[in-house]
Amino acid sequence: MTGKVIGIDAGNTRTGGGLTYLSEMIKAAEPERFGINSVVIWGNAAALAEMPERSWLRLRHEKAHDELYLSGFVWQRRKLAAAARREGCNLMFFPGSTYLGNFRPYVAVSQNMLPFSPAEWTRFGVSWTRLRIKLLRLVQARTFRRADGMIFLTQWARLGIESYLHTHYRRVKIVPHGISERFRHSEIQQRPAAAFTAASPFRWLYVSIVAPYKHQWNVARAAAGLRRAGVPVSVDFVGPAYAPSLARLENTLREVDPSGEFLRYRGPVSYHTLHTHYHGANAFIFASSCENMPNILIEAMSAGLPIACSRMGPMPEVLGDGGLYFNPENVDEIAAVMYRLLRDHDLRARCVSRAGQRAAQYSWKRCAAETFEFLASTEQLKNRR
Repeated sequence: MTGKVIGIDAGNTRTGGGLTYLSEMIKAAEPERFGINSVVIWGNAAALAEMPERSWLRLRHEKAHDELYLSGFVWQRRKLAAAARREGCNLMFFPGSTYLGNFRPYVAVSQNMLPFSPAEWTRFGVSWTRLRIKLLRLVQARTFRRADGMIFLTQWARLGIESYLHTHYRRVKIVPHGISERFRHSEIQQRPAAAFTAASPFRWLYVSIVAPYKHQWNVARAAAGLRRAGVPVSVDFVGPAYAPSLARLENTLREVDPSGEFLRYRGPVSYHTLHTHYHGANAFIFASSCENMPNILIEAMSAGLPIACSRMGPMPEVLGDGGLYFNPENVDEIAAVMYRLLRDHDLRARCVSRAGQRAAQYSWKRCAAETFEFLASTEQLKNRR
C-alpha cells in the first residue's frame, strides 16, 4: 500500500481516557512505516488542541463536535462519509467505538465493557445514566458487527464482547494502551511494617472515578476495620465522581472516619499531575469489577507500587503475579489483602518487581505501531475483495 490516507473521527473522544489514548498514540505514531502518508482527524477544538504537530497530520475542526453529543452523532451519521471522501480517506478509524454511517471500510476499537456487562450497569438503578449505557450498547453493538476490523485492548474484552454479540471476528487485533514515561518510577526499598505508625501510616492510594462498580466504600470500610484493629493505614481516593456514588462514599467516610483522620476523598486531579500522587503513596488498591483495560492499574504498576487488586474482569490478565487479589464486594477479603501487603515487605518488593516487568511492555510507541499496522493491513485486505 502506498500513499494511503486514514481518517479518524474524534467526536466521542472529548475528555478523559479516550482523549489520552488518541493524543498519546498520535504523538508516538510513525504511519509512514506502513505506507500511510496522511492522517486526518475530525474533532472539537479542545480535542484537536491536544494533538501534536506532524507533517502527515491534518486536523479538521468540526463545530458539531463542540456542541452536544447528539449534534456530533448526527454529523457523523450524515456528513462524515462525504467529508472523508473529500479528504481522500481510504479507511476510517473510530476510537470512540460508535459509527452508524455508510463509509467503508472502517475499524473500530472497543474501550468500554460497561455497555456489555448487564450485571454492572444495573448497579446504576433507574437512572438516566443506566439508560445512556443501554443506548450505547445498541449503538456500539451495531458498530462492532459492521466493522471491517476490530481492535480490543485485552483478550478478556474480546472474548466477552464476541460472546455477548454471538460473533467471531476474523479481522481482529489485541492492542493494549501504553503508559506515559512520567508514571514510571524506580523501585524503592520497601520498609518493614514496624516503620509505620498511626502518625505516619502506610498510605494506600485508589485512583478512579467514583462509580457503582468501583466499590470505593468497601475499600473505606476495609481500611476502617484495620484501623480499629490497630493497623496504621490511610487511604486517599482520587478521581472524578458520579454524583450518587460520591454521596454514598461521603456517607461511608463520615460514618467510619468522621474526623477525616485516615480516609480522604481528594476529588479529580489533572492527568498531567496525576503521577505525583502515585509517587507519594506506599501502595495502590484497585477495586473495580468492570474494566476493558484498566489504564489506572498499569499506571500503578509502572509507578513501582505494591498492588492489591480486584480479581474480576481483565485485571489478572494485566497484572499477572504482580499483586494480590480480592473480591471487591467482600470487605473482609479486601482488608486481609491490605494487611498482608503491609505486614510483609519482602512480598511487597517481589510484587513491585514483577509488576514493573509486566508494565514495561505497555508503551505508546508499541500501541501506535500495532494500531497503524492493523489499519494498513485492513485497508489492503478490503481492496483485494
